[in-house]
Amino acid sequence: MHLKRTSSARTPGSPAGLALATFLPYRLSVVTAVVSDGLARLYGARFGIGIPEWRVLATVGEFGAITAKAVGRHAEMGKVKVSRAAAALEARGYIRRRPNAEDLREAFLTLTPEGERVYAEIVPLALDYAERLTADLGPAERAALDGLIAALLRRARAMTAPP
Repeated sequence: MHLKRTSSARTPGSPAGLALATFLPYRLSVVTAVVSDGLARLYGARFGIGIPEWRVLATVGEFGAITAKAVGRHAEMGKVKVSRAAAALEARGYIRRRPNAEDLREAFLTLTPEGERVYAEIVPLALDYAERLTADLGPAERAALDGLIAALLRRARAMTAPP
């Protein structure tokens, strides 16, 4: 789809317009959406989960037993989104909540045997998707990409950290 820029979008004397196609935050958002949607197509219909559920399932699978609060910090997800995703996964029988004996206000999330089976099926799909996504990049380009992503994430976190 090609869009034509019109001069009526700006008024005389206003600052220069924003070209979204070259605006880094916008471009990163688009890449994230396209990549996440592509990955979601691989597991969505097969396992009945969406992107938030995938992120919670993957985080619980990676860490074994983890609180919802820690999932949110690790996956950069808000409390409500984590809670809804965890409830959906629990309803599907993929995770269970185990009370935290040290803090009864929270629970540990763990995979059920069915959740472990699903996780074991999804991981190779996700790894293959990531490999295909970067297939045209050489080792140096992959290393550079990893370094750039890490640097952008560090900077963005520093810019949004409380004073």
